[in-house]
Amino acid sequence: MTTELIYLAATLILALAQVLIPAVVRDMEFGLAWGGGTRDHTPESKNLVVGRLERAKANLYETLPLFIGAVLIAHVTGAESALTLWGAALYFWARVAYVPSYALGVPYVRSLVWLVSLAGLIMIFAALFI
Repeated sequence: MTTELIYLAATLILALAQVLIPAVVRDMEFGLAWGGGTRDHTPESKNLVVGRLERAKANLYETLPLFIGAVLIAHVTGAESALTLWGAALYFWARVAYVPSYALGVPYVRSLVWLVSLAGLIMIFAALFI
């Protein structure tokens, strides 16, 4: 398996973690009866971190399909190079850093980290056309 595919697999594990973390925090806030129930009447969370974690997850999901597609196209077409390797690494590590920077409410750093992940994605796209 190439390094880019390893970063892709790691990013999918990160996506799963970003599903589980806010769910666990929300279950801790509302209780297991709510978590195991139908959730027909979900109260609004008073925990700001839950909302931030859910927005961080939604933000990942905006670019995750693009990352998946770009890495797979690079792999299938043999376009993998130093550019795709560094792009995948930047995307992954920036997405990892994005979660705590958003959860902790660090202004500007979160946006900068997001730009780094976008730069990594653009690097992979660029490699497809070079």
